Amino acid sequence: MQNELKIALIQTELFWENPKQNRIHFTKKIQSISEAVDLMVLPEMFTSGFTMNPEKVAETMFGETVVWMQELALKEQTALVGSVVIKENGYYYNRMLFVHPNGLLETYDKRHTFTLAGEDKAYTAGKDKLLVTYKGWKICPMICYDLRFPVWARNVEDYDLLIYVANWPKVRITAWDTLLKARAIENMTYCLGVNRVGTDGNNHEYNGHSAVFDVLGKKLDSIPDNQEAIEIITLSKSHIKHNRDTFNFLNDKDTFSLE
Repeated sequence: MQNELKIALIQTELFWENPKQNRIHFTKKIQSISEAVDLMVLPEMFTSGFTMNPEKVAETMFGETVVWMQELALKEQTALVGSVVIKENGYYYNRMLFVHPNGLLETYDKRHTFTLAGEDKAYTAGKDKLLVTYKGWKICPMICYDLRFPVWARNVEDYDLLIYVANWPKVRITAWDTLLKARAIENMTYCLGVNRVGTDGNNHEYNGHSAVFDVLGKKLDSIPDNQEAIEIITLSKSHIKHNRDTFNFLNDKDTFSLE
């Protein structure tokens, strides 16, 4: 088990519906990180932006982006996580890919498709929660709109880190800020969110607000708004244990079943 986990948050603009250009873009971003990190977090749909035209950008689990992520993770000896548009068995998914440094791949399909934008019509919703065990840390990765649904994220598994990747627009950014903090406090976990910046092909504006909160809701990052940035944050297992031992709120959580 590793007590500390060093994470790079990559907040950046995206090239609209252009997987090749986005892979080139992120390769440069990742290679610019001079220090060793355990995990790099990319935004939601990082190869395309939040498109409702999956047929234009979708890849398979054997496609170029998956191979690119595996090769880069192996070369940099770090894990990579972000979501991409995947086509599988005739259906499209907004799929989170967690790639370990040895190339091992774990996936999570976004459960809460964003009906306001018609994501429920273009993509198939996932059904299963994912828990990744990495370097002794238990990580729960989720995607954008999932942030609004606390029951789905409820920490009944004693995970250590909750990750959200997003294309969350500026007009509703107060909700993003508030809910990231709330998820950290109510689950007594680190909560990390990576959002994009810039304007997409539908003229939606994004202003970032990528952030990291500790188990008591304290903001740990200094990521600037409205601009591209890479910030490296070190998380501590000792912080989690100390505060859960001192304030054992999770012991009083409700028991429920989810349908």
